[in-house]
Amino acid sequence: MKNKRRNFIKKSAVLAAAAGLFNHSYSVKSTVSSHLYSNAKDAGIQLCLAYFWGIEEWKVILAKQMDVLGAVGGINPGMVNMRDQKNYSLPVIKAVKEAWEMQGLQLKVIEGPPSLYSKTKLGLPGRDEEIQNFITFLHNIAALGIDTVCHNWMPVISWTRTNMAKEGRGGALVSAFDYNDIKNEPAITEYGELTHEKMWDNMEYFLRAVIPEAEKAGVKLALHPDDPPVDSIREIPRIMTSVEAFKKLLDLYPSPSNGITFCQGSFASMGGEGEDVDIPKAIEYFGKRNAIHFVHFRDVRGNKNRFEETFHDEGKTNMHKAMQAYYDIGFRGPMRPDHVPTMARDSNEHPGYSTIGALYAVGYMRGLIEAVYDE
Repeated sequence: MKNKRRNFIKKSAVLAAAAGLFNHSYSVKSTVSSHLYSNAKDAGIQLCLAYFWGIEEWKVILAKQMDVLGAVGGINPGMVNMRDQKNYSLPVIKAVKEAWEMQGLQLKVIEGPPSLYSKTKLGLPGRDEEIQNFITFLHNIAALGIDTVCHNWMPVISWTRTNMAKEGRGGALVSAFDYNDIKNEPAITEYGELTHEKMWDNMEYFLRAVIPEAEKAGVKLALHPDDPPVDSIREIPRIMTSVEAFKKLLDLYPSPSNGITFCQGSFASMGGEGEDVDIPKAIEYFGKRNAIHFVHFRDVRGNKNRFEETFHDEGKTNMHKAMQAYYDIGFRGPMRPDHVPTMARDSNEHPGYSTIGALYAVGYMRGLIEAVYDE
């Protein structure tokens, strides 16, 4: 026990020292750790960072220094100079995967997958072609050894906030949402009459077409909650807004390939006034159903109608109990910090994805992992 605590203190000192590195030209040799994702490392949990804007040199350097070697991102043909090819094609996916390997990282999760757009989610003409292209994508990533896809069911309006630069602790910038700020915005009517029932029908149509192919390919689909989890925005219905909705999702098509991205911040913001979701209990429930394929480890203050992002140590969730729940259910899959505050000397160009904020988050997460692993 003492030796483990001592090693954790040493690692924390290394992370603190790394936080002072503001010279983006600093470089290290690109190597993949020999114990990548072994059971002895991070209790088998596969810590990752998100890269939605291509290869970010400084973040990659710090990731390797922290020994966080999983990459999460989309398939961007422009990243590999293949803009003339489809983002679901095998050559593009292969080139993107190899680009990350050249950096010493492993592409673990495709988040924001190609060919899953509004036609499919809204049941519009052309959805069958989108779905077929998505199936092609699933078989192509499987051929390259990638087995997890984080997708969502938020057509037209994806994750959204009403303030991307609210001052948080010590002047750090956080994102926030207040439904009152958007409730009077005009309805989006160009897609015809939309209802929650139709959205569920479209979901079932998608699952029945795709999940059998995902099973054949050995790929796990991990659905992200609607963020924010309100009933609608500008009269575009949102259905993945509660724990009960995710139970319904799993019951629509029971399969090892039909699962969840357990975004803690989204689940934590699902309740109303005085109606907080019990996060460890939800993890335990979905874990027993073997449905958690990917985790976004983050937290909030507030509820679905008004909330703000927080540092990992100041939100409303007992993060130690949450991490304990992941460990107890046997979760050993990919996990990444999400929507971190933008800290001093970092850019708020991409709110929620501060490099220094991610550094802080990883140190906090690794400390929790070692604490539950010790116990």
